Amino acid sequence: MPTGNHWTADPSKIITGLLEQLGKEEKRTETMTKVNRARSTSPPDGGWGWMIVAGCFLVTICTRAVTRCISIFFVDFQTNFSQDYAQTAWIHSIVDCVTMLCAPLGSVVSNHFSCQVGIMLGGLLASTGLILGSFATSLKHLYLTLGVLTGLGFALCYSPAIAMVGKYFNRRKALAYGISMSGSGIGIFILAPVVQLLIEQFSWRGALLILGGFVLNLCVCGALMRPITLKDDQTTSEQNHVCRTETQGFQQASPSSSWTKEWVQTCLCGSLQQEYNFLLMSDFVVLAISVLFMAYGCSPLFVYLVPYALSIGVSHQQAAFLMSILGVIDIIGNITFGWLTDRRCLKNYQYICYLFAIGMDGLCYLCLPMLQSLPLLMPFACTFGYFDGAYVTLIPVVTAEIVGTTSLSSALGVVYFLHAVPYLVSPPIAGWLVDTTGSYTAAFLLCGFSMIFSSVLLGFARLVKKMRKTQLQFLAKESDPKLQLWTNGSVAYSVARELDQKDGESVAIAMLGSNPT
Repeated sequence: MPTGNHWTADPSKIITGLLEQLGKEEKRTETMTKVNRARSTSPPDGGWGWMIVAGCFLVTICTRAVTRCISIFFVDFQTNFSQDYAQTAWIHSIVDCVTMLCAPLGSVVSNHFSCQVGIMLGGLLASTGLILGSFATSLKHLYLTLGVLTGLGFALCYSPAIAMVGKYFNRRKALAYGISMSGSGIGIFILAPVVQLLIEQFSWRGALLILGGFVLNLCVCGALMRPITLKDDQTTSEQNHVCRTETQGFQQASPSSSWTKEWVQTCLCGSLQQEYNFLLMSDFVVLAISVLFMAYGCSPLFVYLVPYALSIGVSHQQAAFLMSILGVIDIIGNITFGWLTDRRCLKNYQYICYLFAIGMDGLCYLCLPMLQSLPLLMPFACTFGYFDGAYVTLIPVVTAEIVGTTSLSSALGVVYFLHAVPYLVSPPIAGWLVDTTGSYTAAFLLCGFSMIFSSVLLGFARLVKKMRKTQLQFLAKESDPKLQLWTNGSVAYSVARELDQKDGESVAIAMLGSNPT
């Protein structure tokens, strides 16, 4: 009976209503389980998966390439709003930082609704930000529209699309990711002159308006992301369905009872805890720390390579040509390194290849201060660009190896989230070092040692893990010949007791057989 604005519920009626509701939902749950098992499959490694790769390729163009092309508008922004370069450059920093900071939000939306919904919603937000930016009357308006709103839309699209590729491919995963991630370099190569032409023909406002229409293609990319249920996803989906069923039963039994609220909170916390349980894995923690150092090192080169080339006497056209070489070779690294690491001889060593690529970029940084002419800078641009594309391709592959396919979307959201702060602070720190020391040497050396430390940290963690596994197996064999040990990271499961029980049962059966009554 209602008392004022509160309901007083009889516990017996609540339990009775809950049991009735659960009884009705029991058959529905069994049917849902059978359907999920029927639909579950292994990654097809082809078929519609190539459409997923095409969709992710377009998502990469519409997000990462468009973000890089925003800097083309800076001269017009400075002229129109009478602002300096530092104030204008914040637009690029904000959109890049928001895209990475909100990457976990994109994973949450795609996990709780669908990848299609997340990417379509992100496409609408990003397009709205670009279109509203074309009507801006100050830089603050551009910070909110072109920076925050567009960055949020890109965040909802980027990590879910990349995670979807991992669900459709296993045997050729690195190649699929190489093709998908190459959209960034190819997009910059094509969009940069097109955007400049649009600015000349329609002014910067018209160019932003047209770019907003182009970004709406993200909605088409989202429609391509057909969901697939893998065998690894069965347990998670069934547990989430049971949780939703029990929550609905509580709500129908007593809509306003405190028991319902507590149960809903428990289910939500349990769902999020299950979704992000990989955060407690030691391997993922090491990967996260290494990503921070890797992201710090990789960003400043794209800001300071041209100024460094100009400082040693290279012409403006030649310095711009170095950036073009870097972008083209980056694309080649995306595709060819993904194809190479999918070969049978390297398939089991993708983790090592990832470390090698990061370490090579770090060594390139250390050599850069000694390169004082264009003929020496060109091999540097080729080498750095190739291995930059190589490790970018393997980031989702290594993440999937650590957390599995089921948690890949959430894990990639966290990994890209960790890129945000280094991307934001590393160029200013490098600039401060250049201003303080009067040369680029300290800035490049710090970036190089940062990337080498990232590689060494991952390699040391993998070495410690293998040594611990070998030691556990050796101790198991020495202590008891019956003891069989399977290791999963640092967790060991012993079955010696089960073997003893089987031996006891066989002895008892033999005794009964020899003494019949």
